[in-house]
Amino acid sequence: MQFELTEALINDILFSMEDQERNFFIDSREGVVAGGAEEFEAEQPLDKHPAGSDGNRYIPIPHWDSSDGFRLMERFAAQLHNPIVRDELSAALNRGKGVFRAFKDILGRYPEAEHLWFTYKERKMKKEIIRWYNGLREEWGMQRIGGEPEETGDLILEDFRFRPSEGLDREAAAELHDACRRETDTAGSRTRYEADFPGNPLDCADLALTAETVGGDFAGYIMGIRREAVLHIAALEVKPEYRGLGIGEALISRFLERVDRQNTGISIDLPAEAEGFSCVLHRIGFRSASVRYCINPENMPS
Repeated sequence: MQFELTEALINDILFSMEDQERNFFIDSREGVVAGGAEEFEAEQPLDKHPAGSDGNRYIPIPHWDSSDGFRLMERFAAQLHNPIVRDELSAALNRGKGVFRAFKDILGRYPEAEHLWFTYKERKMKKEIIRWYNGLREEWGMQRIGGEPEETGDLILEDFRFRPSEGLDREAAAELHDACRRETDTAGSRTRYEADFPGNPLDCADLALTAETVGGDFAGYIMGIRREAVLHIAALEVKPEYRGLGIGEALISRFLERVDRQNTGISIDLPAEAEGFSCVLHRIGFRSASVRYCINPENMPS
């Protein structure tokens, strides 16, 4: 029997798919999820061949077990851009026992990544439900319905606010700046940091924006220093736990919105370890103007 796949029914199916202890079915006559008890299968005339000519009423929901959930966690961890969270999740998935609890506990320490996981899981499971439903529609001789969009990156930015930097941001910006400087020094890439501004980065800024979580936690900032007709982005820094979520690109985009584009050019230097960020700059509209090569004294030939 045919039934309509409504948003409410999709949500009920999602909830039931994650219940590994009981059996659930679609009551195609009522268009609702039914069952849940182990004896339901024995008591009801189940449709072993969904949408068959016999018109059986009860159709099993899409199959989903712990192995499906584990593979989904693996794919999520592999595609996560934040290296800190990605490495911790990968280690949890390889521990052998207590994988699901460890995965959940790690995400609990990173609320933004946790939100991204729930969004990712929901969309992937909805895609599986739609694939299953389209299989039924083909048997009914009906046209397939469209699937869910794959992109989730923009959704995570709903958990952040972007605003002009304030005096209260000075301490957090200075701490982040020092941490980023130590990162580049450790990587053997002495950069522009000390030369561009002494002291607190926000004290030198002609334009600065801050990214913060909805809970008010400092996540990163961008600051520009004017050099005649050019506003140079001297610092674009995001805390490690918030990297890979699109915050850097969002900061630049909002920075550009506040610039007088008729009278001001924008420039930015990328340290070598951030070269991959160039694809984001090209997407926004930046183009390469020069390439700087440096050598430290200890690496000079004798």
